[in-house]
Amino acid sequence: MSTNPLYIGLMSGTSLDGVDGVLTALDGDLTAAYLPFTAELKQALLSLQSTGADEIHRESLAAQQLAHVYADCVRELLASANIKSDRVTAIGAHGQTIRHLPNQGYTRQLNQPALLAELTGIDVIADFRSRDIAAGGQGAPLVPAFHQAVFGQTGHTRVVVNIGGISNISLLNTDSSVSGFDTGPGNVLMDAWIHAHQGKAFDSDGVWAATGSVNQALLNHLLSEPFFSAPPPKSTGRDLFHLTWLESQLKSFPALRAEDVQATLVALTTHSIADAIQHHAANCDAVYVCGGGAYNSQLMQSLQKQLSVPVNSTDALGISPSHVEALAFAWLAKQFCERKPGNLPSVTGAKGNRILGALYPA
Repeated sequence: MSTNPLYIGLMSGTSLDGVDGVLTALDGDLTAAYLPFTAELKQALLSLQSTGADEIHRESLAAQQLAHVYADCVRELLASANIKSDRVTAIGAHGQTIRHLPNQGYTRQLNQPALLAELTGIDVIADFRSRDIAAGGQGAPLVPAFHQAVFGQTGHTRVVVNIGGISNISLLNTDSSVSGFDTGPGNVLMDAWIHAHQGKAFDSDGVWAATGSVNQALLNHLLSEPFFSAPPPKSTGRDLFHLTWLESQLKSFPALRAEDVQATLVALTTHSIADAIQHHAANCDAVYVCGGGAYNSQLMQSLQKQLSVPVNSTDALGISPSHVEALAFAWLAKQFCERKPGNLPSVTGAKGNRILGALYPA
């Protein structure tokens, strides 16, 4: 492991599957760990995505459980790298988004960073999004600044697509300028639909979707959602795209087979991504995909069919698709510790560059 300052990045995303963690000096070397959520914690987090009784109490208990999972992930990282906690400068802990309403002035990432600092003995940097929102931004996506730092190449226009629960794109231009925004659902609707019909957490490799056929009328209807045509800066989440939203859209299509809906949801994700690329980065050289969607061959093939440039995972650039977001929050922790901005106003719409995060000392 490097002798340079070490950081840990922890990310649990919209898919609600678990925690990805990395230990890194942000010099190319890393140790990674993944801990899945229990069914009970996942249900607790899912129930907090919408209003309900006793929310403050339920949120507080879930935050404590999440902090313990984060701490377990940190311990696994330290053990795997044979590193003591005092070698780590800080943990960047994103938290679990339960509400994202920047147009109403707030976003909520469930977390208990004080407890995490207590459990690990390491400084914790958390609450990365609220400072950008305070400056008039969307608070998301935050990863384009990191994408530019590690994937940008002068003279080339690259697009990095993160397909987690929600999809977002980073447009890395030849002149080193950067733009980006959320494009819409990534895996969130596909996961919800297969869980409702088969009890599975996700459609592994898109196998179920491959047995269905895209219904063009349904696809057009789903794409009529105003979010897709709204100009950037824009961001979204489960506040808009969730199973109840999907079921309300399907009322006009009562005879569709469940597998045809799943195939159409793949098309919705890839069409919205491809449309965004074609409108904002038509001259790009290549597209690189990270997040869970990079492991869904059906989705990757669908995206490639809609684009004339090569579509690869970020493995082609030397970073596993499953490590990119956790690395981004290790990088954001480093930015905070060095008192450097972590946002990009060209992406979020904030009034200017801001140092993101809040410190919870060990």
